[in-house]
Amino acid sequence: MLTDDIKKYVNQSVLCWLATASKDNIPNVSPKEIFHFHGDYNIIIANVASPQSVKNILENNHVCVSFIDILVQKGYQLKGTAEIIKKNDPKFNDIGAPLLEMAGENFPFGSIINIKVTDSKPILAPSYLFYPETTTEADQIKSAFKTYKLN
Repeated sequence: MLTDDIKKYVNQSVLCWLATASKDNIPNVSPKEIFHFHGDYNIIIANVASPQSVKNILENNHVCVSFIDILVQKGYQLKGTAEIIKKNDPKFNDIGAPLLEMAGENFPFGSIINIKVTDSKPILAPSYLFYPETTTEADQIKSAFKTYKLN
């Protein structure tokens, strides 16, 4: 189930990474820019330019998707099963509405990767694990600004 915390991090993340594997168990990981949650159990991803991901899903529908807020350095890893919803499917416009809005005219897509989430676990920067008493989100943000020269 997608908790409010998971949904919060989906909304705060700029990219997610989709991991798939072929029928021969050859892995593939690729970044995705247009994604959202659908209801309480699904993550949806626009298939903008993902032929290998789609091919793998058609051969082996077990996937993993991860996303983090790079400033606070927290996020989630979600596992589940994926299906491809093509543009001619009656569900496409309903399920894909938030993706279509995000993509606009710049990134047309002809299918949606719809992931039914069956397992989730948080992703935390090691600082939160090794120094839980002294690591704060504010400190992580400050450190990220310095490390990535954002200021």
